[in-house]
Amino acid sequence: MEQALIYVVPALGLVGLIVMAIKSAWVTKQETGDKTMMELAGYIADGAMAFLKAEWKVLSYFAVIAVILLAWSGMSVETSSPVIAISFLIGAVFSAFAGYIGMNIATKANVRTTQAARTSLKHALKVSFTGGSVMGLGVAGLAVLGLGSLFILFYNMYVQSVGAGVNGVEMEKALEVLAGFSLGAESIALFARVGGGIYTKAADVGADLVGKVEAGIPEDDVRNPATIADNVGDNVGDVAGMGADLFGSYVATILATMVLGREIVSIDNFGGIAPILLPMVLAGLGIVFSILGMFFVTIKDDKGDVQHALNMGNWSSIVFTGIASFFVVKYMLPETLSIRGYDFTNMDVFYAIILGLVVGTLMSIITEYYTAMGKRPVQSIIKQSATGHATNIIAGLAVGMESTVLPILVLAGGIMGSYAFAGLYGVAIAAAGMMATTAMQLAIDAFGPIADNAGGIAEMSQLPEEVRNRTDILDAVGNTTAASGKGFAIASAALTSLALFAAFVGVAGIDAIDIFKAPVLAALFVGGMIPYIFSSLAIAAVGRAAMDMVNEVRRQFREIPGIMEYKAKPEYDKCVEISTKASLREMLLPGAIALITPILVGFGFQGVFEQVSSAEMLGGLLAGVTVSGVLMGMFQSNAGGAWDNAKKSFEKGVEIDGEMYYKKSEPHKASVTGDTVGDPFKDTSGPSMNILIKLMSIVALIIAPHISQRPHTAGMSEKMEIKKEIKYEDGKKVVTETITEIKKVN
Repeated sequence: MEQALIYVVPALGLVGLIVMAIKSAWVTKQETGDKTMMELAGYIADGAMAFLKAEWKVLSYFAVIAVILLAWSGMSVETSSPVIAISFLIGAVFSAFAGYIGMNIATKANVRTTQAARTSLKHALKVSFTGGSVMGLGVAGLAVLGLGSLFILFYNMYVQSVGAGVNGVEMEKALEVLAGFSLGAESIALFARVGGGIYTKAADVGADLVGKVEAGIPEDDVRNPATIADNVGDNVGDVAGMGADLFGSYVATILATMVLGREIVSIDNFGGIAPILLPMVLAGLGIVFSILGMFFVTIKDDKGDVQHALNMGNWSSIVFTGIASFFVVKYMLPETLSIRGYDFTNMDVFYAIILGLVVGTLMSIITEYYTAMGKRPVQSIIKQSATGHATNIIAGLAVGMESTVLPILVLAGGIMGSYAFAGLYGVAIAAAGMMATTAMQLAIDAFGPIADNAGGIAEMSQLPEEVRNRTDILDAVGNTTAASGKGFAIASAALTSLALFAAFVGVAGIDAIDIFKAPVLAALFVGGMIPYIFSSLAIAAVGRAAMDMVNEVRRQFREIPGIMEYKAKPEYDKCVEISTKASLREMLLPGAIALITPILVGFGFQGVFEQVSSAEMLGGLLAGVTVSGVLMGMFQSNAGGAWDNAKKSFEKGVEIDGEMYYKKSEPHKASVTGDTVGDPFKDTSGPSMNILIKLMSIVALIIAPHISQRPHTAGMSEKMEIKKEIKYEDGKKVVTETITEIKKVN
């Protein structure tokens, strides 16, 4: 029974990848349009692939250094192994490949969506969403396949091969080595998200400031030299970066739950590993239910509600997962369980999973309210655009700050509720439940950049207005779904970080984080500061790169005669080169802060203070960065999304104090400024916050055995015997086996 369930997990990941391949083949078979459309799509695809290759080259140097350090550290403690370096490398490769899958299909789906929009909105939605679903299934499938396969390998290597118990040091070692997979995934995700975000926003800001504001030409006009770089940026930032981002989030959430599950003594039919297996099983089933939910994403005609169609797909996958989790929990877990002295039942675990799904849904709904067209927050920005650029900025900042209130209250309620149900395991499994439908969430997310690219190709190809109108409908919905996805991601990151934090405390052997101790409070403040300096570096990088882009676009308008008359072709490659070099140069320092800070605190303060351990100080640092990072992520993502849709509202016309305003009006110009400020908020620094807090927690978990307050030796004096009676079916005969396991006391 145990063996069968273990192998079901990677099999479900494989199912996701098979369906992904089928959907990818369907997208590739769709019509690509005329020669001009294909030429423009080719520029975008070539630019995106050139960036990805250059990024991989830089990251390969980082990976080599990390592998050497991890291999060395794995030899110095009992609960780790040099194999953690291989685990890290596999996680990094899978994360990079997940981003490539999304970008590859997005650069094929964009032009096909444009061509589909020449016939109907329904067909355009089908092509763009199918392209997004390829990315969603690719990310989820790779994560479940990789995590499930490595767990089988490490479980056999470190636990079963020596006949060890589930709750002992051997399983701790297996999961510590598995944590390397998550570290590799999150490391690549951070660099991909920050680098891609800098790339896309440098191009976007440069294109907007010179093209729309100075030259007065439409967005994505073929005469603007930065338009190709802008569209490339949608793929490398919002697709490849986002794919690596959610791959890392997905893996970290499952891992955190597994680490806490090891502490539960479970008398079950799966050799005692049911609490460890449960999050992986939920993730695998989530792929299946996401596939089912994708069939609900359709509209009848051009008057159909695209947002409603996407919501139907999302909600159906969530409902299916919730229903299935009841049967899975009842089947896998025993009636009663306990973690760190907190007793709970299998039904309490089910309630925690449902709470996680509810929290994820509420976070998406609230974020949609604050960023969608026609809602009060966006309308307030539109209204204040009438009095100029400054009031538009003030309104957007206010909306962003206000938008943190309800999500934080929901998140706080979710944390307290899930803890009340099943202790720290409840918090972790709630996050795992929330992330179970990642394939659907990511499909909805990735659909947006594809639609945005499709609109750009339609504009640059000078297709009829009705085509651009259809792509604009998809693009506007895509902005809202992207903002909702970021809200969902930051909520899951908060729950996951709390679970990782709890796992770190257990491995590090500390009982509490006492902020009354001055060194711990100091570390708390430093942690709270990190998201601010991280955001500053990311936003400043966009500003510097955008200045270079603005100067290049101005130069081409000035020095290449005939561009404005369509008689000369701009030098698109020069702008692509500027974004590529800037993003690769500027992504390194923010990434280094996230990786090095926990190591400096963990090792740098060992033995410095007599009454305070470095592990406790590191705990304070993690608490500070988590709280500050969650708030910063919500504020920036929501403010940027609201600014963007306020600007887009002018394209159809808005009424302010009884007067209608359209594109090129003074209020519209003010909204363009707001959108320009919001661009690095929502696409560079904001979405990077969830990776930042999870990556620092994972680094802390990796180094925890090295700074632990309890010895990790086989000859510990404090031990306890746990006797477990396990019943399982062997053919037609019921066999009862009693095992005695030695468990260390923390």
